[in-house]
Amino acid sequence: MESKSQNKSSAFEKFATKVSKAAGSTTAFIGAFIIVIASAVSGPIFNYSETWQLVINTGTTIITFLMVFLIQKAQNKDSLAIQLKLNELVASSESSSNSLVDIESMTEEEMIIIQKYYHRLSELAKKEQSIRTSHSIAEAHELHNRKQKKNDKPVSTKTSKTATKDTAKNTPKNNSKNTTKK
Repeated sequence: MESKSQNKSSAFEKFATKVSKAAGSTTAFIGAFIIVIASAVSGPIFNYSETWQLVINTGTTIITFLMVFLIQKAQNKDSLAIQLKLNELVASSESSSNSLVDIESMTEEEMIIIQKYYHRLSELAKKEQSIRTSHSIAEAHELHNRKQKKNDKPVSTKTSKTATKDTAKNTPKNNSKNTTKK
């Protein structure tokens, strides 16, 4: 019984996708334009009678009503596919924040909080005058603190070499190349 339901759903999805693609084509626009011209030309022929108006209004209402649902169905599927692809990118990158996976289920207030974090990240990147300075708020703060400590304290040559190696390992350039899953 479930396979019949899945086949019907799949058939409807295929139908909705094809119709929405066809409705967005140049051919569909030209066809709609021709129908509008034909209805305008047929008005005087039928003396703009109530029957003529009823046919035109009913036809356009039915087509519009059905197209809204078909296009929305296709949009929902496309939107879900994009969300899943973005979730995979976020989840597969070691330097990205996993809090963004499944963000679409958060409330608007929670999204505004995350937006403020990214605004702060943007401010930190502007201070560094490079868009490649960091990947996350935590990393930005850590890098910023490390640079401040380095500038505040005179460092011996041995410690300086170690700090340089640590900084080189943790730069965004090196982190962006390492995108393998753990």
